[in-house]
Amino acid sequence: MASKTTADFIVARLHEWGVRRVYGYPGDGINGIMGALNRADGAIDFIQVRHEEMAAFMACAHAKFTGEVGVCLATSGPGAIHLLNGLYDAKLDHQPVVAIVGQSSRLAMGGAYQQEVDLQSLFKDVASEYVQTAMAPAQLRHLIDRAVRIALAERTVTAIIIPHDLQDEAMEEPPHAHSTIHSGVGFSSPRVIPNDADLQRAARVLNEGKKVAMLIGIGAANAAEEIIEVAELLGAGVAKALLGKQVLPDELPFVTGSIGLLGTKPSYIAMSECDTLLMIGSSFPYPEFLPEEGKARGVQIDIDGRMLSIRYPMEVNLTGDARETLRALIPLLERKSDRAWREQLEAEIRDWWEVVDARAMNDANPINPQRVFRELSPRLPDRCIVSADSGSTATWYARDLKFRKGMMGSLSGNLATMGPGVPYAIAAKFAFPDRVAIALVGDGAMQMNGNAELVTIAKYWQEWSDPRLVVAVINNHDLNMVTWEQRVMAGDPKFDASQQLPDFPYAGYAESIGLKGIRVDKPERIAAAWDEALNADRPCVVEFLTDPEVPPLPPHITLEQAKAFTQSMVRDPARSAMIRQSIKEMFDSWRK
Repeated sequence: MASKTTADFIVARLHEWGVRRVYGYPGDGINGIMGALNRADGAIDFIQVRHEEMAAFMACAHAKFTGEVGVCLATSGPGAIHLLNGLYDAKLDHQPVVAIVGQSSRLAMGGAYQQEVDLQSLFKDVASEYVQTAMAPAQLRHLIDRAVRIALAERTVTAIIIPHDLQDEAMEEPPHAHSTIHSGVGFSSPRVIPNDADLQRAARVLNEGKKVAMLIGIGAANAAEEIIEVAELLGAGVAKALLGKQVLPDELPFVTGSIGLLGTKPSYIAMSECDTLLMIGSSFPYPEFLPEEGKARGVQIDIDGRMLSIRYPMEVNLTGDARETLRALIPLLERKSDRAWREQLEAEIRDWWEVVDARAMNDANPINPQRVFRELSPRLPDRCIVSADSGSTATWYARDLKFRKGMMGSLSGNLATMGPGVPYAIAAKFAFPDRVAIALVGDGAMQMNGNAELVTIAKYWQEWSDPRLVVAVINNHDLNMVTWEQRVMAGDPKFDASQQLPDFPYAGYAESIGLKGIRVDKPERIAAAWDEALNADRPCVVEFLTDPEVPPLPPHITLEQAKAFTQSMVRDPARSAMIRQSIKEMFDSWRK
């Protein structure tokens, strides 16, 4: 039997760490690792994507939806470069991902050889906590161990660069000698709780508040029950940062919904009128949607002490796990007898959902995109996993979908990149093949890379125990969010040369590669299309022809934004439709 190569060891060591799936694309710079994966006879599945960026997105989504480390694999030079955007998505959303990339032969390195790129420097930012180049077989053990452990411990991206000639060398264990490293497998998260004095200080601030608002992010995902208990004690409303949408069900009467430009009016009121802010597991970045500095006292809980008190100057900063910290804090909290603040917020929330429903039913040409999401919301299957792409699609995802307990959802949060909607859904299906996955994607993101990844879906869908994966394409021939940003923020009219998209037959293309395709161009067909897609016997692309002039209005319009919008309307070629749709949206708000 042939001796075990370093590549065989890499695969075996990843398996010891619990890795069962690697996303990637082949190339001669990683031929040795590909051979080892083949020899491992299915111990680790290799998922072939259409582009390395998609492999990194899928590794990120795997980490988001499972809590496990995600692993992506790419060849040297261009393959490694392609990973970067997806890796930055993971880094900025604090997800544990390990990137394994090939490199030129060690004998050729430094010789301007074909595809030789200084990968150590290239990955130094995205994998700032750990990026190393392997130079000897006995080094591989600790490189793999440290890359996985650091990714999990720091919730970040790490990278290992492996020259292709090293991959076929015989594996050697480090000798019992000076200047060697002897590492092992295994990691478990610590129990992190603030000290008692800080918990008591936090409780005093929260007990003294008359109008407490809570803001939660994905860092609070393991603390839903504790958050509900704290909200009930404090009579607080709970706003959700975009990545934290899945943390609490939207049907709870005190959940104000999303916050920020994509957020809701109740969340805006909660933040602007509260006298006390409790922020848990969130790095929400926009200060204009938080209380004005000095008008509210603040308490923040985060497992990463580096993220404390950088969004709002907090009075008490608690470094700790969200659930454990809240459990320690709850006995110190006093139930507020005055529920006027809670009642005010709950009334605002009820009114808001009426506004959302009214806006969704406004006429548009041909379809109001909000109605697409409104019709989906009650049809969301139990335990489904929803992904959304960046753009106006993210607005409707944030505002119009009511998540129930047990559902999951995510998108690119802090990087806010285009493109992850479809690969996120694919990763969800591999991680949970028995659950329905739904990708909500704009036509810009579909043309950028979603169409290509439909080929990946066609390649693998018959392996999934439940074949249902629905890709909803919001087809409006416009890079819509940027168009509205040009109008509202810059005061410029729509720039057709940059914003208009060519037409593409998304549903027809899906049919051509063996998937189901549905094209919807009438509002009365929306509900039936969702029913058909969610009951299909295979993955389905539903193409909705929507009106680009339906404005994704922010929850509060500043005077500067109003002036800019007015200025843009004077010169915008679609001003008539813009004015008509904007008036409808604002009228629905004023009615409440």
